[in-house]
Amino acid sequence: MAAISELTDEEFLLKGNSACAGCGATMAIRWVLKILGRDTVLVMPAGCVSVFQGMFPASAFDVPVVDSSFGAQSSFAAGLAAAYKIKGRRLKVVTLAGDGGTADIGFHAVSAAAERGDDVLYICYDNEAYMNTGVQRSSLTPYGAKTGTDPKGKLEWKKNLPLIMAAHNITYVATASVGYPFDLLRKVKKAASLSGFRYIHILTPCPPGWGSSENLAAELGRLAVRCGIFPLFEVENGRLTLHKVGNRVAVRRYLELQKRFEGLTDEQIQYIQKRVDDDLRYLELLEKVTSEVNRAGQVDRT
Repeated sequence: MAAISELTDEEFLLKGNSACAGCGATMAIRWVLKILGRDTVLVMPAGCVSVFQGMFPASAFDVPVVDSSFGAQSSFAAGLAAAYKIKGRRLKVVTLAGDGGTADIGFHAVSAAAERGDDVLYICYDNEAYMNTGVQRSSLTPYGAKTGTDPKGKLEWKKNLPLIMAAHNITYVATASVGYPFDLLRKVKKAASLSGFRYIHILTPCPPGWGSSENLAAELGRLAVRCGIFPLFEVENGRLTLHKVGNRVAVRRYLELQKRFEGLTDEQIQYIQKRVDDDLRYLELLEKVTSEVNRAGQVDRT
């Protein structure tokens, strides 16, 4: 667990940016940059973060930023990482992209960069919809959530992108939540110490998109983990490790704090609870199997 004393007093995400009040993404990115430090180059496609960075020549970031075309952020980052390596520059190339730009529009390039093992830290800030263009659904929007394109609630289950990334056999995969900042900081610190393609998936509640109070981002981040709808885990060298944080709570407690889930029937809530329980059992099984394989002395995947 990273300690507060390890964090720099420097601020790399500056005050006065145009992010929405209570934005979970700003919380996560501020902490991420405090771990990564000044020798960091951000690559960002269109999304909430590219909007609140501001208009050139101003910037909300006190580190270099490259704005890529939508969906091509992984290719931009791969090129930058290769160029810095040729020039002997020891800079951390970090991609910041939302759920739509990562799981949908940009997934082809994300998957290709992962398959190549490009030396990039990819961070997906997951607010579970295309928020800055009107709250349209993405493949990471959860079942039952109302969006601009699913006004009665999405009918499909959320894509498990962290496990999809783990299937690429990359250096490191982790999930994190703004509700557990020390866990997030530890995982970013670990990822920064490694090379190759690394992927961190951070749940970042969005008050206007989720229909939640502006002061509830951290609380929702905690409840998502505790109810099991967003479990915390790491995958390193093919081994999955789950992180348990306190006693489980019912998914209903998490859902009822968000207007996007208003109107769900008891039957739908029971369905969500069962799917969440099933998914957690699947992860527990993966943890057991990958641990046994690791103990058996399988070849190092990195």
